[in-house]
Amino acid sequence: MTKITRNSLKLAASVVAFCVAAPAFAGDITGTVTDANDTIALRAAEVRIVELDRTVSTERDGSFRFANVPEGTYTLEVRYVGADPVTQRIEVPAAGTVGATLRLSGIGSDDEILVIGQAANLASALSRKRENDMISDVLSRDAIGQFPDQNVAESLRRLPGVNVLNDQGEGRFVSIRGLSPSLNATSLNGVRLPSPENDIRAVALDVISSDIIESIEVKKSLTPDMDADTIGASVEIETTSAFDRTKDLLTVKLEGSYNELADEISPKGSVDFSYRVNENFGVTGGLSYYRRTFETDNIEADDWEDNDGLIYAEEFQYRDYDVERERISATLGLDFRAGDSTALYLRGIYSQFDDQEFRRRLTFDLGDAGVSGSSDNLVYDDDEAITIERDVKDRFESQRIRSVVAGGESDWGAWFADYSVSWAKSSEREDGSIDPAAFEREYEGEGLQVGFDVSDPRLPQYSVISDPGDFFDPLAYDLNDIEFVALSDSQDEEYAAKLDFGRRFATDTGEFTVQAGAKGRWREKSFNGTVEFYERDNYTLADALGLEQTYRITDIEPVPGYTEASDFFFGNFDSFELQEIDGTFDSAVEDFVVEEDILAGYLLGRWDSSTLSIIGGVRYENTSNILSGNDVLLVEEDGTLPDGSTATDDTVIVTPTSIEKDYDHWLPSLNLRYEATPNLVLRAAGYRSIVRPGPFQQAPRFAVEEADDGEREGEFGNPELRPAEAWNLDAAAEYYFDTNGAIFASVFYKSIEDFFVETVFEADDGPYNGVFRGVPFDEATIWFNGDKADVLGFELGASKAFTGALDGFVVRANYTFTDGDGTVTLTAADGPRDIPLPTTSKHTGNISIGYDKGPIDIRLSGTYRDKYLDELVGDPELDRYVDDHFQLDLSAKYRLNDNIQLFYEWININDAKYFAYNNLGGQRNLYQYEEYNWTMKGGVRLTF
Repeated sequence: MTKITRNSLKLAASVVAFCVAAPAFAGDITGTVTDANDTIALRAAEVRIVELDRTVSTERDGSFRFANVPEGTYTLEVRYVGADPVTQRIEVPAAGTVGATLRLSGIGSDDEILVIGQAANLASALSRKRENDMISDVLSRDAIGQFPDQNVAESLRRLPGVNVLNDQGEGRFVSIRGLSPSLNATSLNGVRLPSPENDIRAVALDVISSDIIESIEVKKSLTPDMDADTIGASVEIETTSAFDRTKDLLTVKLEGSYNELADEISPKGSVDFSYRVNENFGVTGGLSYYRRTFETDNIEADDWEDNDGLIYAEEFQYRDYDVERERISATLGLDFRAGDSTALYLRGIYSQFDDQEFRRRLTFDLGDAGVSGSSDNLVYDDDEAITIERDVKDRFESQRIRSVVAGGESDWGAWFADYSVSWAKSSEREDGSIDPAAFEREYEGEGLQVGFDVSDPRLPQYSVISDPGDFFDPLAYDLNDIEFVALSDSQDEEYAAKLDFGRRFATDTGEFTVQAGAKGRWREKSFNGTVEFYERDNYTLADALGLEQTYRITDIEPVPGYTEASDFFFGNFDSFELQEIDGTFDSAVEDFVVEEDILAGYLLGRWDSSTLSIIGGVRYENTSNILSGNDVLLVEEDGTLPDGSTATDDTVIVTPTSIEKDYDHWLPSLNLRYEATPNLVLRAAGYRSIVRPGPFQQAPRFAVEEADDGEREGEFGNPELRPAEAWNLDAAAEYYFDTNGAIFASVFYKSIEDFFVETVFEADDGPYNGVFRGVPFDEATIWFNGDKADVLGFELGASKAFTGALDGFVVRANYTFTDGDGTVTLTAADGPRDIPLPTTSKHTGNISIGYDKGPIDIRLSGTYRDKYLDELVGDPELDRYVDDHFQLDLSAKYRLNDNIQLFYEWININDAKYFAYNNLGGQRNLYQYEEYNWTMKGGVRLTF
């Protein structure tokens, strides 16, 4: 910082302090807000000093503070969605602190506020949305720990503008406002979560069970004190605090689930507790276990061609998945009040996600086959060749997420501070998997003829028109090879520390706050893989048969059993021959280590009155990288080696590479909140944000294969990738009913530069002209910065807990329109191309109709998203799209007494499918189809 800058800041602070100095005789008001039964602390209640027209919002423990209140008698007024307003008179001394406790009752009730069930979830979410400084949406659980869905991703599906990308029928990644999951950021208890997977920055949220979560908040605009590494939104997940409740809680949940395809009951159980040792110390924790057994029937097709109007694929695959997923999540938290001004906490979480997947597959390799028939009925013959492959994958993969954060908040009246240190680590490990063991039979001029009825593009059906006699004979299929994953180890670890401090200045018309802070984040992400290929003679599919197919779409027999090939491989390991060159190349090409250090600081000013809140300031972030990877060259036999000699055999040359880079950003932001009436809140926001390239995208991974004729094909990570940058504008109007409900509307615009795409370059394409960072190529796939994208959209929503004749009914509905268009250069020779932004659904919507009164709680939910672009290909007609999706879910609960509740869930009632396709020839052609059928769950919740 220059001397001029330092002097300017000192002068500005002196002027502010002089102009808004505190009154000579003033005290502080502190207090808490709870429900009428003193069960839980009410977060985001609005507390106002009527005579001074000063307002604050309660913290998560229900506490509030007014600093520098002139001596006198005042009226405190408290408002909370779904509750009758409460007032209380209070005497403020000339110096010191006076306390107040306020208890709120439900509208029309003298003794309680709803803190259990759908209405409680709604009141809590709307109160937090209303009082928030920025544009946001919230999900929260009720006083007995009930959360709407089974994992974080599934819960987020209910919010406006959220598109959940499924994996095996379960929500996994979250796209917000039509942007790629990689453009969102996720925090757990204020700690940025690293990603377990090696090739993406986005965090798969199905790893975290909702049983241990207190609330989820989606922040759609940013303030200077927030990390600026998001363009879509920041997803903030909180676990429980002992001070969330004023009474102790112990909840036990026992559950079983049944999937129609798997025809098996899966167990689930959880325990959740909150215990206050005394007024100043408490412990919370939870443990959740879920083992899910399910099946997926899948069809995939690829390499589509158009031959004079005949549309056909050169490969069809029929995949039979049998999966067992085990999720264990645990959390533990300690909360301590160190006097009246300081609260300290220590929170940790552990989440484990184990996935045992068996995939049995029948593959038709038709690239060399003769093709005839029509686009609805294709016929392939083996005049040249047809290869049939039958394989099995036996893969066990384990993901872990661990996070520990220690910190505190201190509020000394005029001065305040927040501080924390944290550690987070995510990992994904696979060792000893067979992926796959492949058996194949190649037919050349033997009379094999197969047909495919593709009149229904989702469900192409094959038939054997002419069989040489052994198509269904397992003895005819010899082992091609076994791909053995000796190690696949992805590690992502981050340490962080932050300090925020500020000063409040009370005036006659409001309060002005100056706040500054600094944060450091030190991250290392790495991947280490070892893949080995083995071959063996005299081993056929007949030796690996086991349990017959569980596939329901068509007959794919004969297929290997689940573990027969694996068992034979490990039991007879010495009889297999290692293909060293293939393993050496594949093991080295994806290894990398990326260090990412981020140092940030900010300065903001804030003005709060009873109706207006303005937060403006600037954030500075500096990023330093050390990028390490491998330059891997495969030279085929008779090819030319780097020293000019001729390779006498296939040769792999691995050269470690390391690159450093450094860049910084100034990121201004402005958020306005105006309470036009007690029921109407207007908002506007403008800010600049970034998303850094993923470690896998920018690591110097240079993989080149050189044929014996000297042609070089490569795939490169790009250390020169620039961060994606965006200017964001938001505006919103929110109207809150006098009862429990609200309607809202918002518009948003994002101008994004330098988003990330994979680009294919030929040797004569600029800017590389056949040489990338000193490595020559004839054709290469390189991560590259897209040109520019514009996103424009709006959100509409309504929520209402009814009274009167419809007492007990709770309705929520929202709709989001997103128009996102971008410009990319996929093949440099073809120039720029206009595309819809990947993962952008133009239309998304949710509706939930519930009834919650007395012992009965029932809810029917529907979720819809439009189609979206999933992957780009050189030919626009071959771009991969995912079809629209509509899913119905039902939940029902019945409370036997205060301690026992029965519950039932029916998920995917309408058996929604997954369908990905291209538009070659003006028709929909299959890329991928999956069906999962429905799942039912039932159990009991015990509350003490």
